Amino acid sequence: MKDLIIVGAGGFGREIAWLSERMNEASPTWNLLGFIDDNPDFKGKMIGGYSVLGGCGVSSEYPNAWYVCAIGCAVVRRKIVQKINSLIPARYATLIDPSTLISKRVSVGEGCIICAGNIITTDITIGNHVIVNLDCTIGHDAIIEDFVTLYPSVNVSGTTTINSCTEIGTGAQIIQGRRIESNTIIGAGAVVVDDIRKPGIYIGVPARFLKATNNGDR
Repeated sequence: MKDLIIVGAGGFGREIAWLSERMNEASPTWNLLGFIDDNPDFKGKMIGGYSVLGGCGVSSEYPNAWYVCAIGCAVVRRKIVQKINSLIPARYATLIDPSTLISKRVSVGEGCIICAGNIITTDITIGNHVIVNLDCTIGHDAIIEDFVTLYPSVNVSGTTTINSCTEIGTGAQIIQGRRIESNTIIGAGAVVVDDIRKPGIYIGVPARFLKATNNGDR
């Protein structure tokens, strides 16, 4: 069993604790030590039966553990990973729910979270620290770059490229062959029918530009 620490003690962090438990039921793998979270209100509390060990600074006390960042916001997740990397040479776990249908011809990077009910087909590349939430589909030859977040029930068609730090909202759909620029937010239920070449927030059917994104605001 390998020691695991979940970064982020909020609702999604609790879901990832459950994911690790589901993985252990299928094949004992993870000894979950608890959570780390910079919110001082969480320090010392028990959440979902696991301790909040402290803020990111306590990672130096657990240099041999594996880490996974359960923060949905892509930009914040990247900042937290960079912070931990500045403290220790961290190792990042990739957690894939046992119910996921995923072919052997899929490359998945470090620190990824793939939740229950997903279908990930063939010849797909998924970068580092990607979150694929519940009940998504990813079609053949798609490329999902680092720190992308797919919220529940997103459908990504084949040969699509989603660039880094992009968030795709619940129930959104991306038709085949589209490319989405980095630091973009696609709203819940939107349908992307054209390439997204300008970072920003896009909503509607078909998806249309709403406003620019500012990394400092996310």
